[in-house]
Amino acid sequence: MRLTEQQQAVVQHGQGHARVFAVAGAGKTSTMVARVLHLMAIGTPADRIMILMFNRAAREDFAARLRMLAPAGARLPQVRTFHSIGHRLGQSLMRWGALPARRLIEGEWQRERLARQVLQQLLVDEPAQLALALEEERIEALLQFCDLVKSECLPPARLHERGDYGADTEHFVPAFLEMERQMHEQGVMTYADLLYRPLRALIRDDRVRARIQGRLDHIIVDEYQDINEVQLRLLSMLAGDSASVMAVGDANQCIYEWRGARPDAMNARFSELFGTPADYPLSWTFRHGHAVSLMANHVIRANPGAADQLTLSAPDNPDTQVECDSGGTRLVNVLQSWQAQGRDLKECAVLVRSWSLSVPVQLRLLRENIPFQLGQQDRFVFRLPLVRALAGYLELTRRPELLQDSDHLLLLYSQPSAFVSQERLAPLTAELARTGRWPDQHIVLEGLRPFQRRHLKKRWALLQKLPSMRDQAPAYVLSHVVETLEAEKLLRRAAARRDKGEEDIRLLDVLIEQAGELADDPDAFIALLKDPVINQEQGVLLSTIHGAKGLEWPLVALAGLNEEDFPLYSRENPLTPQALEEERRLFYVGITRARERLLLLSDPPPHRLSRFVEEAAWEDSIKMARAIGSSQEGEPGVRDPSLVNRYLEGIGVENSLRVRAGQKTPAVLSQAGDWQPGEQVRHAVFGEGRIELVEGDRERCVLEVMFHRAGRRRLIASRAPIERVS
Repeated sequence: MRLTEQQQAVVQHGQGHARVFAVAGAGKTSTMVARVLHLMAIGTPADRIMILMFNRAAREDFAARLRMLAPAGARLPQVRTFHSIGHRLGQSLMRWGALPARRLIEGEWQRERLARQVLQQLLVDEPAQLALALEEERIEALLQFCDLVKSECLPPARLHERGDYGADTEHFVPAFLEMERQMHEQGVMTYADLLYRPLRALIRDDRVRARIQGRLDHIIVDEYQDINEVQLRLLSMLAGDSASVMAVGDANQCIYEWRGARPDAMNARFSELFGTPADYPLSWTFRHGHAVSLMANHVIRANPGAADQLTLSAPDNPDTQVECDSGGTRLVNVLQSWQAQGRDLKECAVLVRSWSLSVPVQLRLLRENIPFQLGQQDRFVFRLPLVRALAGYLELTRRPELLQDSDHLLLLYSQPSAFVSQERLAPLTAELARTGRWPDQHIVLEGLRPFQRRHLKKRWALLQKLPSMRDQAPAYVLSHVVETLEAEKLLRRAAARRDKGEEDIRLLDVLIEQAGELADDPDAFIALLKDPVINQEQGVLLSTIHGAKGLEWPLVALAGLNEEDFPLYSRENPLTPQALEEERRLFYVGITRARERLLLLSDPPPHRLSRFVEEAAWEDSIKMARAIGSSQEGEPGVRDPSLVNRYLEGIGVENSLRVRAGQKTPAVLSQAGDWQPGEQVRHAVFGEGRIELVEGDRERCVLEVMFHRAGRRRLIASRAPIERVS
C-alpha cells in the first residue's frame, strides 16, 4: 500500500488523542486500514482496538479491506457502528441490572401507531389540530423530533424552543413525554434508545462506568464531523482515561446538522472532551483536478469558522472539466454526448439540494427518453400526495366526469391540507360525488369550526369551476388553484418545520414553471405527472447531495443552482448565518463528488444564479487549472491571489507560476424604473401580464406579476427580462 507523507504521519502516530483532517477524496479509508495494521504490527492486541464507522455499508467495506490486507489468519479488531456498540452495551447493562430490559421496536409502522394513539389522546378536544397532527408528514416530523431529543441530549421543551419548528407543533413536547411513558410501561424502545439509554445509565452509576472502561487502547472514528452529542458523550465514556481516540473527518463536510451533527465536533468540542490532540492534515485529494479543488477552496473560505486547510489535487488526478450553464438543454446534450463517446450513463449523477429541484430534470429526461434512476425511490417526487393532487386538479379540467368520482375528490380535498381528518373527508366527498351539490346540513360538517367549513365549501366551488377552464394553459390553472386555496399559507401551516414548508412551496413553483414549458400539450403534462416511472438501473442517477455523501462519479451535474433554492430561503423564512454556512458546506460536498466532469446548472430567468457559484470563482479556477496543466509561466490575474498562490505553493509550482490581483468587474444593475401596479408588461419567457404589487426600489425592487399563461410570479425588476407594453 503506497502512502503519502501525510498519510504515513497518521499511520505512525504514537499514543494520545489525534485529529485527522481529511479533505474529500483524500484516501482516508486506506489510511485508517494502514493505521490499524500498524497498531497490530507493533503488538497492540486486536481486542484493544475498535474502529467506529458511520453506517453499516461503510463498516462492511472497511472490514472487507482490512481482511484483504491483514496477514492470513490474524485476529482482527472489531469494526462497528455506534448503534451496534450501543446495542451490545445495552445488553451488558441489562444483564448487570443497570438497565431494565426492553424490546426493540424494529418496524417504523409500530412507532407510527404509537404516535397516532398518543396524539388521539392528547388532542381529543381539538379536532382541527388532531387532523393536522395525524397527517403522514407531521407524524414523521414528530418522530424525528423524538429522536433528536435523544441525539442532542436536550430536554424536549428546550429543543422545541431552539429548533425551527412551525406553527401547530406545540403538541410535540407533551407527545414525546407521553410516548416515553407508554414505552416504559410496555417495555419497548426505539433505535435512538440504543445509545440514549446506555449513556444515561453510565452517567448515573460510577461503578457501572468503571466496569466498561479500561478495555480499549485505541478507538478510530470515521466521519467524525457527522456524529451527534449522544455519540460524542458515549465515545468519551468508552475511551475513559486509557484509550487514545483518533477522529477522522472533515468539518467542511458537516451537512447533517438537522439530525444533531455539529461542525465544531472536530474542533472545540473535541478539545472539551479529550484535551489537546495531535493534528494531522490529509490535504491531497485523489479524486478530481485542480479546477474543482480551487473551487472548493474558494467557496468554503467564505465560512467564518472553516478550517484553514487547502484541498490539493494529486499530480495523476483527472483534469476535471468544469462548465456553468442555464436550463435543461445543456444537461441533455452533455448526457447524449457522453453516450456517443461510448461511456455509460451509470457513470453520471445529477445532484440537487432537495427533491423538489429534481422535478425539471426528471421531466426533461422523460421527454428525451434518457433513462434515470432515483437515489431514494420513496422520495420520488411524482408520488408525493401534493404532486398527485395537482395533477388531479389539472385532470379535472379535461375530464369533468371526475366530479362524480369520490376517490378523486378525496385526493383533491387532501392536498393542500384542509386540516380535516380523512375520516371526515371520505363521507363528505362521497356525498359530493353522489349529489353534485354542497350539503350545508351534512352530519360530516357537524363539529367543524367555521373556518374549516368555509374552506371546504370554497374548495368545492373551485372544483366545480375547473371543467370550464379546459382551454386555459396548465400553468394558469395551477396558479389559479394555488391562489384560490391560498395554498402557500396552507403549506406553511401544515409543515412541521419552516424549511419543509418552503420546499413544498418551491415544489408548487417548479410545477407551474414546468407546466408553462408544456403549455401546448396539457394532456402530455398531466400524463407525465401521473404515470409512474420505473427505476432504470442503467440510467443516470438522480440524488440529493445529502444522499451522495461519500460517493463519486466521473460526471456530476449540480442542478437547481438558483438563489433562494440553493441556499434555500425566502422572505418568510430568511437565511440565518448558521444556515448559510451549512448550505455552503452542502455545495462544497456537491462539487467534490466529480472526477472527470462537473456541470453547474441553474434555471433560466427570472431565477438568479446561486451565490455559491460566484463564491467558488469557477472561471478563475478553470483559468488556473489550464495554466497549471500547460506549465504556463507568468502572472495571470485572479480575484483572490492570496488563496491561489497558497495553492500553487501547496502543489509545488510556485517558482514557475504566480498570480496577481485581477480587475474586479462590478455588477451592473439596470434601473428598476418607476413600476406601478396595473401596468402591462411583457416577459421574455412568461409572455404578457399585469403588475399587481411593487415592493422596494432600485436594485431591491420586486414585482409581483400575474401572467396570462404562466400565472403569478415574483420578479426582481432590475434583473428580469421584462418591458412595458404600450
